Parts: sequence; structure tokens; C-alpha cells
Amino acid sequence: MRDSVASPVPFRHAAALLIAVSLAAGVLTACGERAEAQGGPPPAPPVSVAPAVQKPIADSEEFTGRLEALETVDIRPRIGGTIDRVHFVDGATVKKGALLFTIDPRPYQAEVARAESQLAAAQSRAELAKAELARAQKLLDAKAVSRQEFDQLGSGERTSQADIRAAEAALRVARLNVEYTAVRAPIAGRLSRANITAGNLVDDKTVLTTLVATHKVYAYFDGSEQTFLRLRKANDAQLNVKMGLANESGFPHTGKVDFIDNRLNTQTGAIRIRAVFDNADGQFTPGLFARLQVAGSTSYDAVLTPERAIGTDQSKKFVFVVGANNVAEFREVKLGALIDGMRVVTSGLKPGELVVVSGLQRVRPGAPLAPEKLDVDARGMPVEKPVAPPPGAGGKKDEKKAALSAPVAAARAA
Repeated sequence: MRDSVASPVPFRHAAALLIAVSLAAGVLTACGERAEAQGGPPPAPPVSVAPAVQKPIADSEEFTGRLEALETVDIRPRIGGTIDRVHFVDGATVKKGALLFTIDPRPYQAEVARAESQLAAAQSRAELAKAELARAQKLLDAKAVSRQEFDQLGSGERTSQADIRAAEAALRVARLNVEYTAVRAPIAGRLSRANITAGNLVDDKTVLTTLVATHKVYAYFDGSEQTFLRLRKANDAQLNVKMGLANESGFPHTGKVDFIDNRLNTQTGAIRIRAVFDNADGQFTPGLFARLQVAGSTSYDAVLTPERAIGTDQSKKFVFVVGANNVAEFREVKLGALIDGMRVVTSGLKPGELVVVSGLQRVRPGAPLAPEKLDVDARGMPVEKPVAPPPGAGGKKDEKKAALSAPVAAARAA
């Protein structure tokens, strides 16, 4: 009896589930039939557009170069000897005249003593020769000595004076050599490591270390013939150069062109140009890679559009402009300099024309568009609108899910 009463319940459940599946299939079939019945052309693709702007700019050129020190000195001893002591730490920054190395001074101090004794001997001989000449002069007046003997004594007195001057020169050299035992910095700057340590024997060809000036740096780069002709006409106030290092964005440092070479390289058509930058805080190290920007001398009104709006077709550059009736219009353009993400357009575009800046891959020439105009900032760069979820997002999906689940819920309730 219990089995015969319970058997109808599963049957009712199965029937309700079959009805639910049939209803869902009908709903999906009806949706597909409506989609096929609509047909027609595809909708216009949505794109973001921004107006081309016009503002005064000055042309600029960008170059790459290397930083070099204003002064680089190989520190060599002026005399030979044994290194007695090293007075600096590797990589230290020193002032002009700072003591770097000491060479054993004892041999040169002995040479000073010898030169002093030779000078004293020469002075003694000179005094004797002078006295003898004075006596000979009296005897000559009394005709007690021949003229020949008097001339010989005069020559000996002049020779003794020459010996004094030679001894004085030798003494000065000996004293200089004692001074040279203290190797000092000829300029202010930063030292490299000590190539020679205490106890080593050196001569005047040995490089003890190197020293570079750090208060300023040079940036060398190669400019084109057009750059050279433009800089040659500019005055000193217009020869500003901006620089950025490899880890910096933009060109935060400003310097000046202080040297242009006297001839162009006929093979490359380039000329060597040098700019100088202050380095009081020591942030620039010789040998670093640098990006350089040379500004133009005069400003003019130019048309600009965002760099991302520029398309490439083989060797051509183009933009898409929103034409009449929101139809995409293909424009070939000629480009100029890139300034803060905005590209100068020298021909092919007018101020105020709406240029496609986003969704460029969905645009076809002559096809209709659904443009959305964006605001622009002070540079002319478009400001993207915040992306917000559309109202009722997920509504259709929820409706379909509800349509499919409602019969199942009804069947379960039954």
C-alpha cells in the first residue's frame, strides 16, 4: 500500500520539469526568431573624439648624448720614489691642493742639504775671488802687477759669481723635489680609486689615480646641419638646452650650448655640439647617457592632436575625422614635433575638427560613427570620462535566468 501511494509524486515532478524545459526552449526560439527578423546594417561603432587644438609652440629637437667632465686629470708624481702613504679614501671628493700621496722625502731632503753646501762653497770662493781682484786693482795702479794677471783675477771673480747662481738654481730644484714628494690635487673634484698603494716604487709615468671636476658637466651630442644653421643664428639667450637622464621623465634640467665644432662631418652630415650644466649637488656623473632637447628660437601657431590618434598606413600617417552626418573621413597628415604627448600636424588637419582618439580599430572610411566628444585639458589632451556600469547591468541575463528557473521552481513547489 505504501508503494502504491508514493509513486504518483515523482511522476508529477517529471511532468512539471518537462513542461519547464519546453517553455525555456520556446522562449529562446522566440528570441532567436526576433533577432533574425530585425536584420539590417550593423550599428555605428562608438568612438571617442576630441577637437584638434591650435596654440603657439616653439619647435624643438631631441638628441642623445653622453656626459663628460669639464676637467679630467691623471694624477702622476713629478719625481720617482717609494709611496710612503695614501691620504684619501677611494671615491672621495677633494678640494684643490688636498694632499693625496706622500713619496718618501728623505733622499730629496739629503739632496737639499748637498745643494746648500755647494752654494756655501761657491759663495766662499766668490768672496775670495772678489778680495783678490780688489788687491790686484791696487797693485795694477802701482804698476806692481801685469795687466794679464789682473784680467785673470777678474775672470775668476766673474766665474765664482756664476757658480753661485748655478748652486742657487740647484738648491731651488732640490727644494722643489722635496715639495713634489707631497702629491696634491691640482683641481677640486672627485677621485677614483688609488691605483698604487703604500710601499710601491713609482716614477713620473705612473698613474696614481684620476680626478674629475664635478661642479659642472658637459653633454656632447651630434646635431644635424639644420640644427647647426639654426643655432648659429640664435643669440646667447636662446641657446637653452634641456636634459633628462635615463631614469627621468621629460627634461627637468636646463643648461646652455657653449661650444659648436668648427666643421661638419661630411660622411654623416652631423656636427658636434656641447652643452654645459651645473652640477653643484653632484647628481651628474661623467659617462652617463643623457637625452637632450634643443628648443627653437621663435614660436608659431600650430595644430596639435593626441599622438594616439595618429594611424600608420605603410609610409603614410593619417587620422580619422568626424565628417558630415557623423561619417568617418580619412585624412592623410604631415607630422611635426611631439610635445607632451601632443603631435604637431603641419598639414591635413584644421583647428576644431573632431578627431577619433579612441576606438580607431573599429573605424572604416565612409562608415557612420557614434562619436562621444571628450573634454580637453590645457595641453589639448583629451580627458577620459570615468567608466561607470550601465544602468540595469546584467538585467537581460537575470531575466533569462529567471525565465528558466521559474518553471523549475513551480515544478518543485508542486
